[in-house]
Amino acid sequence: MKVVVTRTLAGGVELLEREPGITDLWVAPPGIGPDRGELLERVAGADGLLCQFNEAVNAELFDAAGPNLKVVANYAVGFDNMDVPEATRRGIWLTNTPDAVTAPTADMAWALMLAVARRLHEGEREVRSGEFSTRRGYDPRHLIGGDFEGRTLLIVGAGRIGYATAMRSLGWGMRVLYVARSAHEEFERPPLGAQRVELETGLREADYVSLHTPLTRETRHLIGRRELGLMKPTAYLINTSRGAVVDERALVEALASGKIAGAGLDVYEDEPRLAPGLGELGNTCLMPHVGSASRSARPEMARMAQRNVIAVLKGETPPNPINRVERR
Repeated sequence: MKVVVTRTLAGGVELLEREPGITDLWVAPPGIGPDRGELLERVAGADGLLCQFNEAVNAELFDAAGPNLKVVANYAVGFDNMDVPEATRRGIWLTNTPDAVTAPTADMAWALMLAVARRLHEGEREVRSGEFSTRRGYDPRHLIGGDFEGRTLLIVGAGRIGYATAMRSLGWGMRVLYVARSAHEEFERPPLGAQRVELETGLREADYVSLHTPLTRETRHLIGRRELGLMKPTAYLINTSRGAVVDERALVEALASGKIAGAGLDVYEDEPRLAPGLGELGNTCLMPHVGSASRSARPEMARMAQRNVIAVLKGETPPNPINRVERR
């Protein structure tokens, strides 16, 4: 059987290499991986594909792979890059890596919150530029930022990562609100004691808004010009979910005009490109989509994705299915 892996993975692909049924294994060399044309060529005749969240898994790819393709394993928790109905129609399993990314992504949400609110990125640039070493005395108004203790945190999207992010607020004694389609008992019982609210209410009351909802037709531009206008001028927006959940041009306007205090982003609407003006704003902390990039998480993601591929190739149900298909 043939398996294609579109990136060199942290932790390697030892599970695939040891699987005797896989006789043709291609792993992209270190770097950003193949372009679309090369990927479509490489996947021809493949039984399994292990790919990244930014690669379109659609009819074009399925056609290029041919009838042998049985499984596509996303090296990510999100799967907005995948055409789930089309894969299901063709009898192709789709999988993801849900649990491995929870803790590091929640940590990143907090890293962004702390950095943008306490203006760490601005202070670090000041020290590195040499400006700090030439300063005489201290300005008591310099780099004043946001507070955390007793403030209100709004979690938008009450999944695993949203819950882990909320739990990390306990050390600051924060009030936690959450937005979800239904009530989540784990949020509302101790120790969090969170309150479920409508999005508009949460945006008006929150000091920090942390986005953890998957990208769907309903959540695209969930946070737009109107929603940003509901936020406090002292509030911060944090996004570690998917970039298109936020209307990035509207966010630039809100940040530039002072409608909100700042934003911490690890994801972007047209990734890796930024909306015009975003990169020049001082009240932003911008990271290059590395929320899951911890020493333990990335290798575990690789193992989960490989186990999903191997299970399907053995005729088994994968551990982390996105869809359900009839066994071939």
